[in-house]
Amino acid sequence: MKPLKDTCRIAVVQAAPVLFDTDACLAKALRLIGEAAQKGAELIVFPELFIPGYPYGMTFGFTVGSRTEEGRRDWKRYYDASILVPGPETDALAEAARKYGVYLSMGISERDAVTATLYNSNVFISPDGTVMNHRKLKPTGSERVVWGDADRDFFPVMDTPWGPMGSMICWESYMPLARAALYQKGVTLYISPNTNDNPEWQHTIRHIAIEGHCYFVNCDMIIPKASYPADLSETARAEIARLPETVCRGGSCIIDPSGHAVTDTLWDKEGILYAELDMQKVPASRMEHDVCGHYARPDVAKLVFRDE
Repeated sequence: MKPLKDTCRIAVVQAAPVLFDTDACLAKALRLIGEAAQKGAELIVFPELFIPGYPYGMTFGFTVGSRTEEGRRDWKRYYDASILVPGPETDALAEAARKYGVYLSMGISERDAVTATLYNSNVFISPDGTVMNHRKLKPTGSERVVWGDADRDFFPVMDTPWGPMGSMICWESYMPLARAALYQKGVTLYISPNTNDNPEWQHTIRHIAIEGHCYFVNCDMIIPKASYPADLSETARAEIARLPETVCRGGSCIIDPSGHAVTDTLWDKEGILYAELDMQKVPASRMEHDVCGHYARPDVAKLVFRDE
């Protein structure tokens, strides 16, 4: 492992998107980046699909064997709000990263530049404006109505002063081989943009931090019911009406390489969690358990994965 900078000043942004509104989501992100940077953040992390929001509870008129035209119109509206990589939105985020000298992690709905497929993606942006994209390997459950399986950008890892930084989006973290791919790349910062506000997830993140002996950055989202557009289809409005007032409660936090909480867990409100991460805990924690090093048996079992 290369030498690591001793500390990382991180900001974990738990914020509500403005659903289906690309410009409003981007403007909010840029404002929050400026706020966090002014408070000394060197790494700023946003939730899954922050641009243009996670359309929780919507079926888009899809049932097995049939679709509806109004559902198709709602999906096209979400498609139009999704962004290209590279594109004007990532250019604006890269400019903010350069302006403030920070690393960014941003969850987006990505619109493919050639096909009409959307991808649930997460971009890393470095202080020099370099953009690195990761597409979610397998959308979960009925998410597959909206987003496709990743066709590239499977396991990108960005070199940072604090070691390799990688991401798994939401339930990708329940894919053991995907986690192992990041471990094999030596990640010290495991970034998890997600919408998991259930209590079981809070156990999962501690397990992964211990398993990988890395910092687990759990960045969840607040979704108020009021954030949905009022002029969606009649069916969509009926679906949304059945949701609770707070659709996703958050639960963001940071877990250290020994499975201990670095921050409080933030529930039921927007906010930014700040922490000073002691990066020397990562190599120290691997003394007796280095999951792809001395605690591995590559002569018995090993993982081979596509990296493109």
